[in-house]
This record gives sequence, structure tokens and C-alpha cells, in this order.
Amino acid sequence: MPGRVLRGLAGAVLAAALVLAAPLAGGSTTGPDPELRRALRAALESSDSFRNRFDAQVWLLDMSARLAPRIPDPARRLRLLRMVHYEAKRAGLEPEWVLAVIEVESAFNRFALSTAGARGLMQIMPFWLEEIGRPEDNLFDVATNLRMGCTILAHYLERENGDLTRALARYNGSVGERWYPARVYRALEERWYAQ
Repeated sequence: MPGRVLRGLAGAVLAAALVLAAPLAGGSTTGPDPELRRALRAALESSDSFRNRFDAQVWLLDMSARLAPRIPDPARRLRLLRMVHYEAKRAGLEPEWVLAVIEVESAFNRFALSTAGARGLMQIMPFWLEEIGRPEDNLFDVATNLRMGCTILAHYLERENGDLTRALARYNGSVGERWYPARVYRALEERWYAQ
């Protein structure tokens, strides 16, 4: 049975196709950052994020078991995990960070809509679609949302010289406060970091 599961997972990993993405989360009160706008455009123009098949199987099986209570459908869960891993690695982030952000931002609801208008898994603000010249993109599209969210978080991490706490606060629009990073760190420790 485990061999069949691993072979099936490997097939799912190989079959998962990524669609180019679009928009982003956190906002600033001073207007869009030109460097972030460039990073988002570049991200949309840009295989595989795993070093080898074994690494893919181990990570996907582990994370799939952790995500099962939130996304019962195994095929949907594996597709999402594959996309999260790809987009996180593409942006230079740890995939577990992205999973924790998604948990805090949307509880894995791809159709989440905040009172401020942020959309999707990573709660991307719609103004980014106009800012990067892609108003036709759909922020509820998982691939688009992940591409944009990972690009934004990576941009803020670079801007904060690798300080993840400050980057997370900036992503959430709560720079100077610690409540949001604390929620992400709690999710990381309780669910997403490998034991």
C-alpha cells in the first residue's frame, strides 16, 4: 500500500501544472512600492522546486497529512501543496512560512474576502492588479494568489534585511506591532515545522 501511495503521489507531483500568477497582500499607506511593482511583474514572467523525487514525496506526504483536516480532498490538497512549494521556493521563501501565512490570512479558504477587500489564500489587495498592469487577473485563482503573495512576502523580507518578524508585519500592514507575526509563528510551531 505505501508503495502505491508514493507512486500515486509522484504521479500527482509530475502532473501538477502551475499557471502564471498575479496579485498581493499587504499594503502601505504611502502608496505602492515601485520596487515591489517590478518584482511582481518579473514574477509573472517567470523546474520543479524539489531537489529530487524522494524529497517531493516526503515533504508532500508529511504536509498533506497536516493539511487534511482543512482540505479533505487528497488530490486538491496535493495540488495546493505542490503550488505552495513551487511558489515559495521560486521566491526564496520556506514553504512552511507560506503555509502558516495562508492559515492565518484565510484559513485555506481560496475565496476568502476581508473587510478591507483583500482576496484569496494569501489575502492580496486588488489594487495590485492595476498597479502591475494585469487588471484581468483573478485574485481568487490559487496560482495567481500564491505567486503574488510569495513575491510580496519575499520583497518585504529583503526590504527588512532578512528579519522575518518585520517582513510579516509589513505584509499584514501592521509594522511596529507583533501580534500578526506572533500568530504566524504559532501556526508554524503548531502545524508546519517538521518535527
